[in-house]
Amino acid sequence: MTAPSHWIEHRRGDGELLGWMEQDGDGFVAIDLLGRRVTEVVDWLDAEEHLDALGIGYLADRFELRLDDGRWLLVRITEVSTEAIRVKKDDWGDMGATLIEYTVPFPLPDGLRPLAAHRAVSFPDGYITDGSATDGEVKPT
Repeated sequence: MTAPSHWIEHRRGDGELLGWMEQDGDGFVAIDLLGRRVTEVVDWLDAEEHLDALGIGYLADRFELRLDDGRWLLVRITEVSTEAIRVKKDDWGDMGATLIEYTVPFPLPDGLRPLAAHRAVSFPDGYITDGSATDGEVKPT
């Protein structure tokens, strides 16, 4: 999917795309770079301010990816476009690690979610041991 034509781009001063705004009645909803609605219906200025405050830093956060076998894998986002979202297995900066990448559709599917910081998890080989399975398929690229 590509971004719907009715989404209005919002860029910061240096031209970096921060997300979109979608008109909803008399107001607007802010949408982040992963295609998630990040506000309720607000006025134009509030939607812009929310996207400005959100920035793009969340793209560097850890995410968890549900694999076909139901396990959750700790990943980092490597590329985001309205065509697809690319992630790689989090290798903790090990330059000798084998690169394992996955491509998932845009907008952010249920099988890719931010790692819940409050969850107590262990990561043997990068797999999250207490993740609960949900529907959806993810194939390596």
